[in-house]
Amino acid sequence: MTTEFKKKINENSSDIILEVNNIHKIYNPNSQEPVHALKGVSAKFKKGEFVALMGRSGSGKSTFLHQVALLDIPTKGDIKINGQEVSKMSNKEKTDFRLHFIGYIFQDYALLPELTLFENIALPMMALGYNKKKYEKDVLDVIDKVGLSGLGHHLPGELSGGQQQRVSIARSIVNKPDILFADEPTANLDFESSKIVLDTMRSLVDDYGQTIIMVTHEGDDMKYVDRSIWLKDGELEKEEDLK
Repeated sequence: MTTEFKKKINENSSDIILEVNNIHKIYNPNSQEPVHALKGVSAKFKKGEFVALMGRSGSGKSTFLHQVALLDIPTKGDIKINGQEVSKMSNKEKTDFRLHFIGYIFQDYALLPELTLFENIALPMMALGYNKKKYEKDVLDVIDKVGLSGLGHHLPGELSGGQQQRVSIARSIVNKPDILFADEPTANLDFESSKIVLDTMRSLVDDYGQTIIMVTHEGDDMKYVDRSIWLKDGELEKEEDLK
């Protein structure tokens, strides 16, 4: 990705960081029983807000997240991130864009068990070709930011579930992404670990202006977010301002 392209994205003056227009996703479109997972969803997301994506199982939440995080290709519709049309990019352009501007927190942590906490977090910067001297300070900074100082040499198997999820958060923000997506980040955690993870994510919004869009089933999570968007049967059902 060129320096000019990165500069153009970062200098976008609009307060809308993500704009989704009439997104459709149809699986097996040529079969006798196509699955209409998304049916014309449109939504806007502001910079520096924490949004929960809600709805019953099968409502289209994860499908929506995969489209806007550039992990899948919508059947129809447009997606803009910081004013840039991203849904029509080539696979190589999407990969490059994700590395620079998107963070993603997986439900199952997605950590490599043979790598240390430090090494797992450093992976995105290594993928961009930085050497250890270049990225070491950034990695240590995010380790401290998520409350895991002093644990950089530990392997994932030596950490609790909540700590592993915070490693996943640290890895997703080490490249200072414009937008962070989280797919049910507390689904596999107990109550106390969930609280710590959500407190960490809320602090990223309050202290650093991070934009977060989170899929969740948990009603208790609503006290952490600024807004909720509800999907039902692949359609936008309602939006609620919570702050």
